[in-house]
Amino acid sequence: MTYDLCSLGWHGFQQLCLTITREIFGQTVESFLDSSDAGKDGAFAGRWHPGKGEVLSGRFVIQCKFSGKRDKTLTPSDVAEDVEKARKLVQAGRCDSYVLMTNAGVSGASKEEIETLFSEVGVKTFLCFGSTWICAQIKEHKRLRMLVPRIYGLGDLSQIIDERVYDQAKALLASLKDDLAKVVLTSAYRRAAEALNRHGFVLLVGEPAAGKTTIASMLSMGALDQWAASTLKLDTPEKVVEHWNPLDPSQFFWIDDAFGVMQYEAFLVRGWNHALPMVRTMLGKGAKIVMTSRDYIYNRARNDLKEGAFPLLRESQVVIDVRDLTLEEKEQILYNHMKLGRQEQSFRTSIKPYLPIIAGHSRFVPEMARRLADPLFTYGLRLDRYALNSFVEKQEHFLQEVLQGLDEDSKAALGLIYMRDNALESPVALEQSELEAIERLGSSRGGCVVALESLKGSLVQHVIEEGSAFWRFKHPTVGDAYAGLLLKNPELLGVFLRGSSLEKLLGQITCGDVELERAVIVPKALFGLVLKRLDQTSDAGRYKTPALADWYSRSRVDDFLALRCSREFLAQYMARHPEALARVSDPGLFLESVSEVSLAIRLHELGLLPEQYRKAFVEKVIAYALEGEDLYAIDSKRVQSMFTAQERDDFEGRVRNELLPNLGDVRRTWELNCSSDQRADEFLQPLLDSFSALKRKFADDAEVVVLIDREIAMGRDWIAERLDDDPRERPGRTFDDVDVMTEQPLTARSIFDDVDE
Repeated sequence: MTYDLCSLGWHGFQQLCLTITREIFGQTVESFLDSSDAGKDGAFAGRWHPGKGEVLSGRFVIQCKFSGKRDKTLTPSDVAEDVEKARKLVQAGRCDSYVLMTNAGVSGASKEEIETLFSEVGVKTFLCFGSTWICAQIKEHKRLRMLVPRIYGLGDLSQIIDERVYDQAKALLASLKDDLAKVVLTSAYRRAAEALNRHGFVLLVGEPAAGKTTIASMLSMGALDQWAASTLKLDTPEKVVEHWNPLDPSQFFWIDDAFGVMQYEAFLVRGWNHALPMVRTMLGKGAKIVMTSRDYIYNRARNDLKEGAFPLLRESQVVIDVRDLTLEEKEQILYNHMKLGRQEQSFRTSIKPYLPIIAGHSRFVPEMARRLADPLFTYGLRLDRYALNSFVEKQEHFLQEVLQGLDEDSKAALGLIYMRDNALESPVALEQSELEAIERLGSSRGGCVVALESLKGSLVQHVIEEGSAFWRFKHPTVGDAYAGLLLKNPELLGVFLRGSSLEKLLGQITCGDVELERAVIVPKALFGLVLKRLDQTSDAGRYKTPALADWYSRSRVDDFLALRCSREFLAQYMARHPEALARVSDPGLFLESVSEVSLAIRLHELGLLPEQYRKAFVEKVIAYALEGEDLYAIDSKRVQSMFTAQERDDFEGRVRNELLPNLGDVRRTWELNCSSDQRADEFLQPLLDSFSALKRKFADDAEVVVLIDREIAMGRDWIAERLDDDPRERPGRTFDDVDVMTEQPLTARSIFDDVDE
C-alpha cells in the first residue's frame, strides 16, 4: 500500500519521520531547526535495538530527505551535501550512526552506493528507510496513524480499516477523506480525546468555521481504525436512541450541530432532554458520543437543557472550546489547505509571502484556509497585504459577494438547499411550491441540478447518511451568507417565504427582530404572508396518524410563536386565531416539554394573555403538581412567573400540606403506570428529578429532606430491580495519549517554503 507522502510537504514529512523514530524505534528524539541543523533533523544517544539480534550504540543522527516530486528515486548525487555534513559531525564526535529517511524510492543498488559514501567519511552504521518502508509502517501501526491523522486522507482506507467496519462506514469515509488529508493535530483534539476516554462523551463548542467538525471527524476516524467501532453520523436525539444497539458496546455516535445548524432549535433541545436518561444508559454500556455546536447556539441551549439529568454537561472537561489554536497550528492548517487545494501554482507563488501574516491574523479560522485554497472564493482578489487582510477581516462580506456573483442557476440551487434546511435529497425531487420558487429566480430543476454539480467541493457537498443521499452546504457559513442575501433583498425573501416548506420555514425566520442570532428577520410588510403560511397543515403522510401530524405541527407553530415572533406579530396571530388562548391555558402533562407552556408564558410577558386564561393556566399546573402527575411548576421559575405573589405563597403551603404527605403514593402510582416495553430508568427519572427539586425547595426542613431522600432511594431501588441487567463498566477502549507540541522555537525556514512546489 502506498501513501502520497509528497502531499505532506517538507515540514509535515519531517514531523512524520520524528514520530516514527519515537513510536516505532522507541527513541526520545531531539529535533533541530531546519536552517541551522548542521545536517541533522534529529538526534539521540544511547543503545538502540533496530531489529532482532541487532544492537547499536553511540550517537545517532537522523536526516529527513524530502522531495516534492512523485515517483522520485534517491540517487547518490542527491545526498552529496549531506555526506559532507556527516563528515564534520563524525570529526566532532557527534555521529556514530546515520539514519536517512526519505519519501523517495530507494533501489538496492543506490542504497549500497550511498552507504559506501557515508562509510568513507567515518559513519560506523548507515541505515536508509525509503517510501516503501515508511508506508509499511503506517499500514502496520494504528497509533502512528492516529498521531499523524493526515495520512488517513493520503491512502486507500479500505486497506487499513477492518473490512466489516469499512463496508459499513464507506459512505461516511468517502465524505471525510479529502478533509482528513488536511487535518492538524491540535491541543483541542487532545483535550477532546481525553474527555472521550474518561466520560465516553464530549461536546465540541466553538464559533462558526472554528474546526469543530474536523475534530469530530478525527475522533470518528480513530474509533473506526483503533476499535473497529460501528460509527454513525446522525442529526437528532431520536435517531441516536433508535440506532443504539445494547449488544454492540463499541458504537460511536457523531451528532453535528446538535442544537441547531445555524440557529437555536428548541425542539432539538426538548428531544435531548427526553433522551438524556437513555444517553446515560448508552454511555454506561460502552457507547461513545461526540456532539458539536456553535457557541452562540449552545449558550442558548444550555438554559433549556436538563443538566441535572445529565451532570456531564456541567463538567468543563467534556465541553471543549476549539478556538484556542496556536500560531504553529494555524500555519500548518493554512499550509495543508493551500498545498492540497485547487489553486494554480502561480497563485500559490504570489500569495506565499503573505501566508504567515494570514495565519497570524486574529480572525483566522480553519474555514478561511479552505476558501483561500479554492479559486471560486478568490476570483478577482488582489494579492497584496491590504486586500488579503480585508479578506480575512471581512470574511462574511466577501462570502456574500461570492454568492451575489453567481449565475441564476447556482443561486437557485443554493436557495433549494437553504429552503430544505441544509438537506436537499438527491436525486433532486421538488414540491410544486419549490418549482415555482426557483422559476421566479430565473432557474429550473435541470439548471439547479447542473449547478449543484459545478458547485460541488466549493460551496456544496454531496453526502450519504443512513443510506440516503443529500446535497448540503460545504460549510454552514455558506448558509449564513445566503441568509444575509435574503435580508438585503425583499423580493428574494418573498420567494423564499412562498417556496419553503412550512416546517423548514419555522426554523429559519423570525417575525420582527427578537434578537435570535443568524435568523432571517421578516419585516412587517411580509407578516401577512407568514400568517397565511401558518394556516397550512403538515403532511400527515410523514406520521403514523393524522393526530400525531396535527400535534407535531401545532407544537412547531407554538415554538415559533413563543421564540421567534415580536409582540406585533403575536397580536395579529391571536386576532386571527382567538381559539389558541383557550388551548394554551389548558396545557397537557409533561409541562417541561409541551409547547403550550412556552407560548402561554410569552403571551403573558407581552400582556397578550387575558386574565381569565392566566388563571386557568395557573389552576391547571397547580392541580398537576398537587396530584403528583407533574411537579414541574414547583421548581420552574418561568411557570411561576405566571403566578401572583399570593398564588405563589398559597401554592407552597398546599405543596407542604397536600403533596408531601402523599409522596409515597405518588411514586407507587408512577411505578404502576410503567409499561413492560418502557425502560424503568427512562420512565421514572422525571419524577426523581422533581423529587430533587422538592428537596431544594424545602432544604431548610430536615424532616422533609429525610422523607424525600427515602422516596428517591426507593425509586432507584425499583429501577435497579426492573433493569434487565446491571450496568457494566464501560469497556476499556481509549484513544492513546497524544503529545501536542505547544511550544516550538521559531524556525528560519518557513513552513510555507515549498507550498508552491
